[in-house]
Amino acid sequence: MRVVFMGTPDFSVAALRALAAAGHEIAAVYSQPPRKSGRGQKRRPSPVQAYAECQGWTVFTPKNFHDPAELANFAALEADIAVVVAYGLILPQALLDAPRFGCLNIHASLLPRWRGAAPIHRAIMAGDAQTGVCIMQMDAGLDTGPVRLRRALDIAAQETTAELHDRLAALGAAAIVDVLADLPGHPPEVQPDVGICYAQKIDKSEARIDWTRPALEVDRQIRALSPFPGAWCELAGQRMKLLASQTGQGSGAPGQVLGGFEVACGQGSVIITRLQLAGKTAQTAAEFLQGHALPEELI
Repeated sequence: MRVVFMGTPDFSVAALRALAAAGHEIAAVYSQPPRKSGRGQKRRPSPVQAYAECQGWTVFTPKNFHDPAELANFAALEADIAVVVAYGLILPQALLDAPRFGCLNIHASLLPRWRGAAPIHRAIMAGDAQTGVCIMQMDAGLDTGPVRLRRALDIAAQETTAELHDRLAALGAAAIVDVLADLPGHPPEVQPDVGICYAQKIDKSEARIDWTRPALEVDRQIRALSPFPGAWCELAGQRMKLLASQTGQGSGAPGQVLGGFEVACGQGSVIITRLQLAGKTAQTAAEFLQGHALPEELI
């Protein structure tokens, strides 16, 4: 098929790579415009743009699709289908209708659960036992289109968003290749009206740890926000990100350090296994404890 690919972050690259490897013609790639990042605040291309340019594909980076000329440019590509993966821009109906078979989206949840911006984070934070990917025929709503294929996987007990992200990216890449190999064999099915949840974008205000909460919730918060924005507490007046954890068996006053890197919560305890001090590289808790002494209580 002649495919227009639309995506921006690392999560999208696996699908773009898989589509090309499966023999599909990449007519063009769309990605969000380069953003300022790093200490020098230089404009850097997105992971999708960087990969696509290395492959020699045409890349477009419009700010939006308000200009009719942008829609005309898209339609002129005469694509059989568009594949959209974490693109990050609203697509008007005229664009959704332009390819011969419309636009397919790889969404990292089992729709209708976790429609919206942060489905991976929210699934871990909510304590879901299972998640997956859906190949959705896009419509004008927010992740409301009919689903052509869904594939599930279990969330591991100590899995972080970073780890689950990589597994779902690979699962989604394989799924979109399978759907395009047999589009009629994967007819769109309307999403059920029950079980709808919205995965709101993660706000940095959610990142500070409240040790009075139950250990299960604190553990989920740490794993869900790893690596970004990173759940954090204070150590000697500086911010310390906690990047990986598991629940423990200890008890004590909330925030009390029980030994090693086990910290008491409102109910139960959590054992921190990976962390990062401000301005430093991430390290295991064992590495950290070799050179640092923890206070009696974390705040």
